[in-house]
Amino acid sequence: MTNTTTDTTTNATPGRTTPKPGVWPGVLYDDIAAARAFLTDVLGFTEALIVPDESGGVVHGELRWPEGGGVMVGSRRPEAHGGTGALERAPQWIYVVTADPDAVHERARAAGATVEQEPHDTDYGSRNAAIADPEGTVWVFGTYPGA
Repeated sequence: MTNTTTDTTTNATPGRTTPKPGVWPGVLYDDIAAARAFLTDVLGFTEALIVPDESGGVVHGELRWPEGGGVMVGSRRPEAHGGTGALERAPQWIYVVTADPDAVHERARAAGATVEQEPHDTDYGSRNAAIADPEGTVWVFGTYPGA
């Protein structure tokens, strides 16, 4: 099987491209403003789309990782996602492929973020570092691109 994926595909709208299909984790936050600031200013994501709601929250947000991929974010509300927005949070983690996890770690440490794991080499050939966001989601940054 030949892999013919590209970074972007052409959308039906002239002059507009969309990211290639993939898995986009979604994370809901109690304090979406603080989460957006942490994810962009500290970890290095960029905002691609923010759809605000009438109360200053976010109905739908898309943050892109500069090296590819992204995550969806939104405000935690009882009515979000068919009522699942009100559920208790279980510990969760999200893996982000990066060429330089040490740089993300240093940026996060300098900003006072909680470091869950210092940069280290794994037995499967990756270099990883793990940072917790202000609401406890653990973001693992590593060099392993998948099998």
